[in-house]
Amino acid sequence: MSLFKRLLNPNYKSDEKAKRADNVDHSSYYPEQKLPIDEKFTFNFKKNGGKFIYCENWEEVKEYFDNIMLENDWYEQDVYCINEQLCKKFDGFNLNFVKNIEATFFLSTCESLVSNNGSILLSSNQIKEKKLNELPSNFVVFATTSQLVDTISEGLRNIKNQSTGYIPSNITTIQDFETEKEKDFMSYGSSTKNLYLLLLEDL
Repeated sequence: MSLFKRLLNPNYKSDEKAKRADNVDHSSYYPEQKLPIDEKFTFNFKKNGGKFIYCENWEEVKEYFDNIMLENDWYEQDVYCINEQLCKKFDGFNLNFVKNIEATFFLSTCESLVSNNGSILLSSNQIKEKKLNELPSNFVVFATTSQLVDTISEGLRNIKNQSTGYIPSNITTIQDFETEKEKDFMSYGSSTKNLYLLLLEDL
């Protein structure tokens, strides 16, 4: 996961590697060469307007989550979260974990991170039977690098292989992360979210 370290770790010091990452980040066109899955996801996710935060360990996850709360003034706010384990992981940040979709933001895991279009694959495991446009406009998604897949089809296969006894329903993707696009004719009908991705290295 070298690209994540080059592109997103503020402590990374190599000028040469940072320059190469910058070329990937700011390219106006999709690179012609076949990119590794992590680089391709980073390129497409950021092109979609997502806010990407790479974390090498759990301490960094908590640090960057705290920064997100401060940046948006989300402390002491209601958080829509249906994942009890996630509520426990982020306990201690003075947040009110509720099941009310009118909350300030949605805290969730995901099924997969799809590299070929920079989208996030969700299912009823994360959103029950809610439609994306019924959920809060602000998302904070916690994922790990082992959840990276190349295509949606691969993500769907993973869901099937990991499910015992039943297949989750309401499978969908979200890939439009720039709120200003809500007035863009080309994105009419899409569910646009202000989305932060906390990606933990686990490989």
